[in-house]
Amino acid sequence: MFQGTIDTGSALPIEATANGDILFDLGMIYSTGRSGLIDLVAAHKWFNLAALKGRVDAISLRQEIAGLMSDVEIATAQREARAWMAAH
Repeated sequence: MFQGTIDTGSALPIEATANGDILFDLGMIYSTGRSGLIDLVAAHKWFNLAALKGRVDAISLRQEIAGLMSDVEIATAQREARAWMAAH
């Protein structure tokens, strides 16, 4: 059992230090509903960001997800991805 302490005050959110693999994993979590409900907007956003960080396989998954989404949902996901990029 872990008996140390974790300094949560200095911890960064996972997204702040994310590489393409982590962003891809977030896309998988939201596209499959592993953490609860399926969220296609979030999945599209994370796959988009993973693709920008070099995960080529995220491109086809983002396109597949987009085929299930409305234009408004895609625009929302793209806006959220741009906001994430601006913040990180």
